[in-house]
Amino acid sequence: MTDTTHGLRTLTITEDFTGQRTDRVLAACFTDLSRSRIRNLIDDGRLTRNGEPLTEPAEPVRAGATLVLDIPVPTPAMPQGENIPLPVLYEDSDLLVLDKPAGLVVHPAPGNETGTLVNALIAHCGDSLVGIGGERRPGIVHRLDKDTSGLMIVAKTELAHRALSEDFAARRIDRAYLALCWGVPSPTKGEYEGNIGRDKRDRKRMAVVDHGGKEALTRYTVLRAFGTYAALMECRLATGRTHQIRVHFAANNHPLIGDPLYLRRVPSISKTCPREARDDALDFPRQALHAARLGFTHPRTGEVMLFETMPPEDFQTLEKTLANDYLR
Repeated sequence: MTDTTHGLRTLTITEDFTGQRTDRVLAACFTDLSRSRIRNLIDDGRLTRNGEPLTEPAEPVRAGATLVLDIPVPTPAMPQGENIPLPVLYEDSDLLVLDKPAGLVVHPAPGNETGTLVNALIAHCGDSLVGIGGERRPGIVHRLDKDTSGLMIVAKTELAHRALSEDFAARRIDRAYLALCWGVPSPTKGEYEGNIGRDKRDRKRMAVVDHGGKEALTRYTVLRAFGTYAALMECRLATGRTHQIRVHFAANNHPLIGDPLYLRRVPSISKTCPREARDDALDFPRQALHAARLGFTHPRTGEVMLFETMPPEDFQTLEKTLANDYLR
């Protein structure tokens, strides 16, 4: 057994550990690491068994197996400010509203320790943001996936952070998303419901699960159908689960165009799509999802505030291509 502060740790399983959970065995042997820390490392893909990735913390160990745990170099507890342009739409002493570009990670995490929205916020707001909502996620009351664009609200005071967090938890926030999906959902206005939990086969994915998970409900409306091969959707969240829209649409055979995680193969409906539109849709480099509407009550003044933005240029270009090819 090799033990270092960071880097690779190797453990060969002996008979007395056979049948025990992987995370329990690692915690027993690497006593400076908590089980929760070990589970996080496993979720991040940092454990192999006999050279192959092992992604399930509860999987039983077998005698003779070699486990290798990759511990990353520690990073500063407090992210540092970075001069990253912020598309701020509104700002006062309590909060700001911004239009997050696709490709921007919201907060530091393994693999994305710098260049995040949090780094930009610290530089923009200065010391006033320190400690608001936690060191690693100052000011963050909700998040968007890296490649999802659109509206976000950031708290600049404890009062705003507490009030907005409560409003999100109580579902008092008015949110709507625009999405481009494969196929046309039927009926054209409806709901997708199903508990969402971690995918047992791939820890980086979420899935609709029969047992466990968290209740999730997505309301949708078809805004425009492009033949039968694609549609522009409006989505409203009754709950706010990780990847909720992406998971629900994929589970109902209408995955979002370009989704790198939930669109694993070329959808059969694409064969009915005109060639140019099909090629552009299949080459779209991210999930076609945009947070287009955000309404809330200002935590200090009580004013009802509403913001709406258009999708970014790549989304609009794809939508036009789908529409033009359909009309030919």
